[in-house]
Parts: sequence; structure tokens; C-alpha cells
Amino acid sequence: MGLFSKDIKTLNDLFVHQLEDIYYAEKQLVKAIPKLADKATNPQLKQGFLSHLEETKGHVTRLEQVFKMHGVEAKAVNCPAIDGIIEEADEVSGEVADKEALDAALINAAQAAEHYEMTRYGTLVAWAKQLGRNDCAAVLQKTLDEEHAVDRKLTALAESKINLKAAS
Repeated sequence: MGLFSKDIKTLNDLFVHQLEDIYYAEKQLVKAIPKLADKATNPQLKQGFLSHLEETKGHVTRLEQVFKMHGVEAKAVNCPAIDGIIEEADEVSGEVADKEALDAALINAAQAAEHYEMTRYGTLVAWAKQLGRNDCAAVLQKTLDEEHAVDRKLTALAESKINLKAAS
């Protein structure tokens, strides 16, 4: 089903569709993050990826909770955006020979995924509130807050160490 297919008629339909979209994205990221961790050479970056993997597994569980709270089946719909972000990360990381520059590229790839997720979760929180589902919004907000925190950690790591090493 495309984003603006005839099956989506209401804000509730959009909400459920975006839940299905981010559910797919999170499940794909559970598969992709270990690959990023394996390629990382900076120990803090590697550990950060592994820590976020555990958080991401929790995001999947939270989404399943929101589906249940909202009274719909937890299912995923293909998300070409996250597929493209993951594919680009694989391509770029395979092309970078310099290990310090590789870590910078991995942070860039991870932040692309984080920003996509923040966009989706921000919208889902707003829609849940509009639909009178503050219970769902509260659960989704926890994940949004974690995504923002990871993005800040990646920025700090890039700006304090990784980018400096890559530039030298």
C-alpha cells in the first residue's frame, strides 16, 4: 500500500500506516546495526552501536505495545526510505579505505537513520495526541527521546574525536 493509497482515508489510517512503516524500519535496523558495529574501528563507536542495538530491540517491543493498545495487528509495511538509508550505508562503508574516515562515514549513516526515525516518531506522537491516544503518544515519546539522545551522542563523538582523526 502506498502512502496515499485509497486505503488511507482518515488520520487514524495514516497513524496505523506510519506505525507499520516505522515497525518495518526498526526491524530492519535490528539487522543492520550489528553490521555497522562490526565495521567500526573506534571502540566508543562500536560500543555505542551495540548499546543502541539493544535500545532498538526495545523500540520494536514498544511498537508492538502501541499496536496492541490501539487495537490493531502489529505488522510491517515495506519502507523504501529506510531500505535506501541502509543500502547507502553499506555502499559508502564498503568504499572507504581509511579507517578513521570509515568511522566518520558510519556516524553519518547512523545519523541518517536516526533522523528518519525522529521524523516518524515525532509525527506519530502528534497524530496519537490528535486522535486522543495520549497513552500511545507517551509510549512513542519515550522512543523519540531515545532517538534524540543517540543522535546527540553520535554528534558529540564525531565532533570530539572521529572527525578530527578522519581529517588528519
